[in-house]
Amino acid sequence: MPESIEDFHARVMAAQTDAGGRLPLDPEGYTTWSAFPFDGQVVAKEVEPLADREPPREGTDPETCHCAPGHQHHPSWPIRWRDDHWQIKLAPPSGSPVILVLEPRQHGDLGELPLERAAEYGVLSVLLTRAIEELPSVGRCHIGRWGDGGAHAHVWFIARPLRMPQTRGTFNALWDDILPAVPEPVRRENADAVLTRLQAAYGGELIDG
Repeated sequence: MPESIEDFHARVMAAQTDAGGRLPLDPEGYTTWSAFPFDGQVVAKEVEPLADREPPREGTDPETCHCAPGHQHHPSWPIRWRDDHWQIKLAPPSGSPVILVLEPRQHGDLGELPLERAAEYGVLSVLLTRAIEELPSVGRCHIGRWGDGGAHAHVWFIARPLRMPQTRGTFNALWDDILPAVPEPVRRENADAVLTRLQAAYGGELIDG
């Protein structure tokens, strides 16, 4: 039988064995990686008790979700491409060359996609990754699906800077907040290049935003 969350949590709590009652950090683990973005002593926070329930997510009710008819999209997250079933938003300026967010236009989470939409998602993911990695400032395209804040499916395509080894891997999301924000004209030009390639390969409509 799969492990319950109560058993999982109890096992984690029992592992808090360092002097402060916290989880010990591996002295040869990720804090020693060149990509780790912080210096100085680092300690883990104490693990909190189990919550009574999962925190609510924005848009659980389709009528209050950003996909509801008449909803005004936030200007910091302009829709730059769409077709009948999908849309792509440009994230606000950050330390990454560009961040694009792929969403289905129909309300639902990623695990709720009909199989036809799932097939389209696979193709769009490959084409977006390919186009982002063709940018001259990009080494890799990282893909992230967290979804803890919003119930509507949204998948992040995050450009990792080229030839900056410190930004490689999972810490790229932290370096994105630490590096100076890419200037707006540069961010827009990068997005335009990616979405023009996507349109040529897949179709859809480019949107000024």
